Amino acid sequence: MPLYDYKCKEHGLFHELASMENAPLPCACPQCGKLSARVIMIPPEVLAMAPGRKKAMEKNEKAIHQPIISSVDSREDDAQRRAHAAAKKGCGCNDHAAHPDRSSLRQKAIYLPDGSKVFPSQRPWMISH
Repeated sequence: MPLYDYKCKEHGLFHELASMENAPLPCACPQCGKLSARVIMIPPEVLAMAPGRKKAMEKNEKAIHQPIISSVDSREDDAQRRAHAAAKKGCGCNDHAAHPDRSSLRQKAIYLPDGSKVFPSQRPWMISH
């Protein structure tokens, strides 16, 4: 059985186990016995969330049960949206014209005398296999 939160006007917040079918019903306060309404607790991080992110999460939550329908038009719209986002954002280097052939920049594995291999690169934090 789930644990629900209830709030007594006199004694404040308390928790009680109740079946799901009895979830919307009020519960008696353990101290005074008065019926108290159920409250829905909202985590503080949701209240402090940026409005744009909160709106996006609400939209995703509403659309979670909608079927994904694939059509020629929807795929074309999706491809255009992705191309626009890629052109707008890019990789951030702003140097694609200077390096049209990036295959020459790929690093080769170097095998050491003990049999291990290393990949010399500008990313020393990367671990090789």
